[in-house]
Amino acid sequence: MENSALKHLSGLSLLCLLALGISAINPFDRTTWWLEVAPVLIALPILWDTRRRFPLTPLLYACIGLHALVLIIGGTYSYARVPFGFELQSWLGLSRNPYDKIGHFTQGFVPALVAREILVRGGYVQGKKMLAFVVICIVLAISASYELIEWGAALALGQGADEFLGTQGDPWDTQSDMAFALLGGIVALWGLSRWQDRQIAQLPDATSP
Repeated sequence: MENSALKHLSGLSLLCLLALGISAINPFDRTTWWLEVAPVLIALPILWDTRRRFPLTPLLYACIGLHALVLIIGGTYSYARVPFGFELQSWLGLSRNPYDKIGHFTQGFVPALVAREILVRGGYVQGKKMLAFVVICIVLAISASYELIEWGAALALGQGADEFLGTQGDPWDTQSDMAFALLGGIVALWGLSRWQDRQIAQLPDATSP
């Protein structure tokens, strides 16, 4: 299992480092790039430091990689200018680039699976309904904390934080960001819980939910 985790973590790291290297060449705004990719730069060392005592499931490694790519792409262009977002805006007839909402959806989707895996393997919560409730609470806490970070960045950087905030003139941007994170968490629990449980059962410290 350790070799399997190492393989998946190595693949995740290679993907992230390659994407980071390409995106760092000429991002739209260097300050925004640093702010957006900071979670990736923080998460990778933590994953390597804990790889032996707490290896993750392949599903979770893959989802973390996907989330990292969403963050890196957002940092490269700034969320309001991601080309794929403009394509979606045209296809769906939206008034704004929706890539920011994809970012907040994954901000709920992936942390939900991270929190669930930690809680299940540690046996911290009993009962599937209580587990789902606690995971959703964690997702909303993370989303709210990120919105506070954005607020702090806006106060510290002034106009320089506009690209990081990505509100695009929407007065309800904070609320809709949290709603998309909530939706992401619900979809993750509904769609991937059983798959995650099967992979957790194959880990040496497996605990049934």
